[in-house]
Amino acid sequence: MKRRAFLGDFGTGLAGLAMGELLHGDARASAAGAPPGHHRQFAPKARSVIWFFMLGGTSHLESFDPKPALARYAGMTLDESPHGPAVLNSPYYRKNVRDFAGVPRSLMPKLYPTQVGFGRHGQCGLEVSDWWPHLARQADELAVVRSMWTTDNDHAAQLQFHTGRHIFDGLHPSLGSWVRYGLGTLNDNLPQFVVMGGGPGECCGGVGAHGASYLGPEHAGVPLTVDPANPLPFGTPGAGVSQSERRAQLELLRELNGLAGAADPGDAMLRARIQSYELAFRMQMAVPEVMNLSAESAATGQMYGLDKPETQRMGRMALGARRMVERGVRFIQIYDDGWDAHSKLKQNHSTRIAQVDRPIAGLLQDLKQRGLLEQTLVVWATEFGRTPGAENSDGRDHHPYGFSIWMAGGGVRGGTVHGATDELGFHAVEHRHYVTDVHATVLHQLGLDARTLEVPGHKRLEMDFGHPISGILA
Repeated sequence: MKRRAFLGDFGTGLAGLAMGELLHGDARASAAGAPPGHHRQFAPKARSVIWFFMLGGTSHLESFDPKPALARYAGMTLDESPHGPAVLNSPYYRKNVRDFAGVPRSLMPKLYPTQVGFGRHGQCGLEVSDWWPHLARQADELAVVRSMWTTDNDHAAQLQFHTGRHIFDGLHPSLGSWVRYGLGTLNDNLPQFVVMGGGPGECCGGVGAHGASYLGPEHAGVPLTVDPANPLPFGTPGAGVSQSERRAQLELLRELNGLAGAADPGDAMLRARIQSYELAFRMQMAVPEVMNLSAESAATGQMYGLDKPETQRMGRMALGARRMVERGVRFIQIYDDGWDAHSKLKQNHSTRIAQVDRPIAGLLQDLKQRGLLEQTLVVWATEFGRTPGAENSDGRDHHPYGFSIWMAGGGVRGGTVHGATDELGFHAVEHRHYVTDVHATVLHQLGLDARTLEVPGHKRLEMDFGHPISGILA
């Protein structure tokens, strides 16, 4: 039988609904029920990833990287402070900050003191700002990387952090889509890459931050909401439509898509659509149950902050993420917006942190007590840090030259600080890590080698692959 005729017959069978997955070689569950993952290179340390990303740029200087020198020399310019010459003469400054004429840019030159105190927490003595009291209690679970850097000084850094590429390079697969592409599913009734909390605007990469680019749309993130009545946007079959009626609609769509697939078997969008219709039907049954938090105890709700208006939104997303991990979702990406503190940094960050501190800490505590933290890698990240110098007298500007992220669980060595910025928090100077090192670390803990995820016809750069941050791995 010729290939076109075979695909035509195949598309009109029930298996045609899964044609997109078969043509892309997604790994299926083995007879023992363990999905092997067709790109997996070695034994994984983690099964799932929960990825928190703070849009706007969280200040490392008021979170996880204390710099007492900023208070001592507040109001001085960089070159007036004792540490300024070292910063201004560093190779990082000359490479990244000077313009083409060799004249330093302003970069908010008057040093601004840290707006919150720091304390040591846990057996490890990790320094965490006083604005994170709940997360500080989980200090022994955290591996803080204080030496991140990126290249985009504007909010397209949101796209760069998730794809490794500058926005001028065009769209490339996001980290979550690589995970979805590289590993088999653990639950056929749920998407393997879930997105909650919105995401970047069109100025900053838009859906590209959780898109799949040339991997195909079936590997992109599926948006869910915290609305218990409609957690899957546009996923409800409509008022008065029964399950059997919805099944009949999909049967008709299956036949029509099968005919179209025979006419153009190379159509990636069609393959994704065939897959998405069937997955959508299954998700309509499964997603509402996952996001229905009413079955959780009052104590669990309090742990996540569901009892407080200010923490309820993030608490619902974090608790929903735990329930997804329990049901085999591979990658849950959670956004939180509003961190762009060009002015009134103290008001902005104390408010924003209070909204996410308890839910994120509650998630770590809950995962640990349920025995899930060891197999779940939790990542907290942001697009860049904030400048050591003041903007608008009481804010900080964007700062890509040195900032902090942290990881927990999933084979990470907790109670660890890795890397460092200089005395003013300006540049990452010790164990520097570009954002794709975070990608490589996540993939490594999932048993994937980024270099095996090549797609014919799509050349990747050396920087795309990154290197696992071995200093934080157990």
